[in-house]
Order: sequence, then structure tokens, then C-alpha cells
Amino acid sequence: MDLLRIILSIILPPVGVFLQVGIGFHFWLNILLTILGYIPGVIHAVYIIAKK
Repeated sequence: MDLLRIILSIILPPVGVFLQVGIGFHFWLNILLTILGYIPGVIHAVYIIAKK
């Protein structure tokens, strides 16, 4: 399941974070990072998924 989340995080970072933690601080932070730049959003999403 983590592999699927990581693949989704590369395609659309907020979806991977949403599947891992739901709607919360990290989800909104990831949306902000993705808007500011795609790569920071991907890095944050993969970090959140790998951390748990």
C-alpha cells in the first residue's frame, strides 16, 4: 500500500498525503508546498509516507 501512496505522491502529492494522514496540517502544508513548487510538494509527501 505504501508503494501505491508513493506513486500517487509523485503524480499528485496532496493525494498521497491525504491517504496517509487525512485532512490536517500536513495535508494543507503539502498543498501549499505543491502550489509554490511541484518538487517541494513531492519531497514532503514522500517524507510523510516514509515516516509512518
